[in-house]
Amino acid sequence: MSKFFQFLPELQGRELAFVQGLTKDYTDEQLMTFANIYRPRRKDPQMILLVTLIGFLGVAGIQRFLIGQIGMGLLYFFTWGLCLIGTIIDLINYQDLATEYNQRMAAESAMLVKSM
Repeated sequence: MSKFFQFLPELQGRELAFVQGLTKDYTDEQLMTFANIYRPRRKDPQMILLVTLIGFLGVAGIQRFLIGQIGMGLLYFFTWGLCLIGTIIDLINYQDLATEYNQRMAAESAMLVKSM
């Protein structure tokens, strides 16, 4: 477990538990490969919060584009964040948005490592 933190020290909470479950049988080399693939794909929850705040003050829906939800991003953009209600909900749930996105990226990265 200590070697895991050597490769991905920035993970915490549900994301940490999910990634540890995915990589529990990995060798050091596989873990390093996973970290190199996953790290640039993951989104920091604080970044999601910042972008949602920017969307709240300006262009709504930016956070949805950032996490790959293009349809929701367009909906938020054209409805001004569903009249700000959706944007406020995203401000409250920014960690869940980031965690769900990061779990998808971790699963994709794990599949890439296994295919190598």
